[in-house]
Amino acid sequence: MFGHGRGQEANLALEPDPAMAPACDNPGNKRFAPRLHLSLGNGPLPPRTHGPTLAIQIPAAHSKPERSTMAQQSMPDRIGFVPEAPVPFTPYIAPGTTLRELTPLPIIVGAILGMIFGASSLYLVLRVGLTVSASIPVAVISITIFRLLSKLGARDATILEHNIVQTTGSAGESIAFGVGVTMPAILILGFDLEITRVMLVAILGGLLGILMMIPLRRALIVAQHGILKYPEGTACAEVLKAGASNESRAAASEAARKAQEALGGAGTSARTIFTGFGIGLVYKTAMVAFRGWKDVPERVFGPPFNAASVSTEVSPELLGVGYIIGPRIASIMCAGGVLAYLVLIPMIKFFGASLAEPLAPESTALIRDMGPDAIRNAYVLYIGAGAVAAGGLISVFRSLPVIWHGIQGGMRDISSAKTGEAVATPRTDRDLSIKLVLLGIVALVVVIAFASPLYLGGTGIGTRLAAALLIIVFGFLFVTVSSRLTGEIGSSSNPISGMTVATLLLTCLCFVILGWTGSNYYVTALSIGAIVCIASSNGGTTSQDLKTGFLVGATPRSQQIAILVGALVSALMLGPILLKLNSAGSVYVPVGTAPAGFSAGSVRPGERIDVAQLGTRERVEGALAGAPADSKEYFVWHRQDPSGGNAEKYLVDETGAPVYFVDPGINGTIRELPNGQDVPKFDAPKATLMSYIIKGILGGKLPWGLVLLGAMIAIVLEMSGIPSLAFAVGVYLPLSSSSPIFIGGLIRWAVDKWIARKHAGKNLTHEQLIAEGDKSPGVLMASGYIAGGAIAGILIAFLAGVPAMAGFNERITAFGDANPLRAGASADLLSLIPFAVLIVVLYLTGREKLLAPRSSGSMNR
Repeated sequence: MFGHGRGQEANLALEPDPAMAPACDNPGNKRFAPRLHLSLGNGPLPPRTHGPTLAIQIPAAHSKPERSTMAQQSMPDRIGFVPEAPVPFTPYIAPGTTLRELTPLPIIVGAILGMIFGASSLYLVLRVGLTVSASIPVAVISITIFRLLSKLGARDATILEHNIVQTTGSAGESIAFGVGVTMPAILILGFDLEITRVMLVAILGGLLGILMMIPLRRALIVAQHGILKYPEGTACAEVLKAGASNESRAAASEAARKAQEALGGAGTSARTIFTGFGIGLVYKTAMVAFRGWKDVPERVFGPPFNAASVSTEVSPELLGVGYIIGPRIASIMCAGGVLAYLVLIPMIKFFGASLAEPLAPESTALIRDMGPDAIRNAYVLYIGAGAVAAGGLISVFRSLPVIWHGIQGGMRDISSAKTGEAVATPRTDRDLSIKLVLLGIVALVVVIAFASPLYLGGTGIGTRLAAALLIIVFGFLFVTVSSRLTGEIGSSSNPISGMTVATLLLTCLCFVILGWTGSNYYVTALSIGAIVCIASSNGGTTSQDLKTGFLVGATPRSQQIAILVGALVSALMLGPILLKLNSAGSVYVPVGTAPAGFSAGSVRPGERIDVAQLGTRERVEGALAGAPADSKEYFVWHRQDPSGGNAEKYLVDETGAPVYFVDPGINGTIRELPNGQDVPKFDAPKATLMSYIIKGILGGKLPWGLVLLGAMIAIVLEMSGIPSLAFAVGVYLPLSSSSPIFIGGLIRWAVDKWIARKHAGKNLTHEQLIAEGDKSPGVLMASGYIAGGAIAGILIAFLAGVPAMAGFNERITAFGDANPLRAGASADLLSLIPFAVLIVVLYLTGREKLLAPRSSGSMNR
């Protein structure tokens, strides 16, 4: 040991090299290879978790150097980190074991569940702009369905067949999110929501995201196992293992059996995860469906820290996600929320409170009159979008070596097939042919370029080819970012809408440079953004599914076929559902004879339109406000607002005179008819943001200063050695979403500390301690939380739209308004009590105080 400056030292140590030791257990025969460890810091630091470390190995003279395939692959989200090799892993079903997998019944069940969850997810995203990953709920339902069928004499499904069901069924939710975030913006921009356009966008985006993810599987799923956690994918694998049939348990690998014995056997694992599922389901149902307590406690500060606020969504699924991803990414993500809500928002309030007129991009409200959420929506969202865009670009550039490594593996497969070489590829490493993937992508590009519903009249072939090129470039960019980010923070927290914002920003900027700023280019830009959005969303979902398959021992090719089928089936039915939801909430107000208190739009008296310019005709398909039933057919006129506001829809007669003003079900304002009947409306907040961006850029009104501020934040973080993408996600999302993830990460940190003390005498490496934490009972409980909360959220969203539930919902709403835990003066504080119970249960389970594994005290885990 010798000194190297204050507080720094270098260590020279001789260590036995296991690779050069003879195959005997005699310590005296071990050969030593000197290794120089130069640690810059206070003493020797673990090379995989701290600052830069130089390791020089001098092998014995007769030894052959081993070729390293991972040495040059640094992780984009971990500055200065270089993995030595993939973490050794044996799946639940070993590669050499064959079980039933891609059979017809699981495909059919998965497709049906995918359509159901796609419909409910579309409803949810139109309501609040968010969805929850459907993989875990579909897996739970699959286990339940096949278990019931087995009791009726049918054959129970294997764990690999259950995996096919959840893979097929998960596509519906991710496509529904992309459709709900983008397609309603067409209405807001003043164009028809054509069924062919919606279906084309859904199909093209869904298939493109899957095909682009396939070449990345080896790079992101296999090579970075143990680094990228894929929390929902990991949780889903635990659900499948806990519900495995006797046939599947008998076929489990030796490593899987030992791991399950360490957790107390299959019975203990199932009890833990399904207990967590029950707790999450009951908790979320009581909180949301029955208005038991406030779901987002919040504290808004006054002077001198005016407009600063803290809040947390006390949900089990976000707490579980935080526990699985761990404290590092959880804290970085929450730090972005702290910057947004405790720095940027109060700073904007401080400097803008004295302004006597609105500050662009806000056009009506004064900053002094705006609350934290209004400031966030007007200003901070643009900053967050810029940070996500810059962080995503940086992440992709950092990922290029890893991506290229995965693509090389696929190209080697093609080369081997051409030369006829026999390559013994394990079952668990067989993907769809890269040649087939590339042909599929080319075919999709051709369809994108020549599919007329994606464009408006006057859009030439040059624009269409440019659109197809932009979709491929941005699609690959954000599918990669989405797949990596999903591995870090999970599908439920993946900011797909932020990536869509970035896509629209870049696309519209290209259009401005090319001079394509007419209103007909609005639909082209939105089509690009929609396809990329759906591709990114489905790419992230596909990566979660492939992670689940990697853990349980599935065949990747079978999974890829299953999710392609699921995406196609779900995409075909989402378009009609979207149009039906819009028409069901539409209100037709007669122009000139509107009831008192009802607006018939901003059309001027006597204003007409030349019907020769109109082509679409339709009948009244919604509720009439103070007018008798009307079965006539009218021309459809989308009137553009000369002042730049949202377009308005009218039904006009043969002379071009407006007869009805149409207030749409999506983004409409009339929520009650003159007779007092409620009208279901969908705010579609994310789609509204997309429409603002398109009109803002192509109309020259986008606040580029705010976007560039976000980009500079990402660059500063990267220069400081902090992964910017997870931080940018925190800036973009509400603090209420990232704070429970942070709390879950803190619980994991405390449990990991206990695990380190428990194994203190075993000289485990840092990686081995992480592995112990990953297979602890706390992960099973967190997985149950995610599954229970997700299923409850989707069921609640689905039931909210059932007309028969309207009376019940009104009574429950009245109860919630009088409930002191939800609406009282102390509701914010009291609602933390049930959340604290969730936290304590999770912590005690991780500490093996609750649902403890059998003989946990004497286990050599």
